[in-house]
Amino acid sequence: MKEAGPESVKPRVAVIDYGMGNLRSVANAFEKVGGDVSIVDRPAGDDWEAVVLPGVGALGDCVSSLRQAGFDRWIADWIAADRPFMGICLGLQALFDHSEEGDVEGLGIFAGKVMRFQIDRSLKVPHMGWNSVSFQQGADDPYREKLQDGDQFYFDHTYHVVPDDSGLAWCSTDYGGSFVSAIRHGNCLATQFHPEKSQAKGLQIYMNFLNHAACGTRSAE
Repeated sequence: MKEAGPESVKPRVAVIDYGMGNLRSVANAFEKVGGDVSIVDRPAGDDWEAVVLPGVGALGDCVSSLRQAGFDRWIADWIAADRPFMGICLGLQALFDHSEEGDVEGLGIFAGKVMRFQIDRSLKVPHMGWNSVSFQQGADDPYREKLQDGDQFYFDHTYHVVPDDSGLAWCSTDYGGSFVSAIRHGNCLATQFHPEKSQAKGLQIYMNFLNHAACGTRSAE
């Protein structure tokens, strides 16, 4: 992978700290692919090329903490302005209207719900470990550079998103049936899997996202 050299201007990345989540591993991964990363614990203006929302744990705690810190409106405004945003795991689920996990209202940025896996009992829940993806958008998508159908990523989740708009799906995964494993809307990309735990392919996603953010271009929806 091509990392930023010493003469490069590194894209500034804000990783949101709302009191939970694997912040350091996500920050380290973005630093590895050339980001100038800051961990922010309050809405911090717009002096960034990209904003990242990681997350592990319970969605109710996640959304409550985001609201208490004022991140809910900041995230909504950032995505509405079509500025580069990436959500990871709970950072994907939090973007939707409602979750079956604790009957929680999400941030409501995208219409849809978060549902528990209802699958054959021969399959374990949570869905944990490596699984492959199938991309739903074209190979000319800049976020797909050096990625292809069948690439494997690391998952750890009990719930999955069900968008009202099927066109949001960036890729899907099979686990007792197909589910949406990542979404894209303009410059907003959010994954159910953990790229920072997914070795070279995961770092490639972070690099693609960061390179696109650094270009300062707006992608077609």
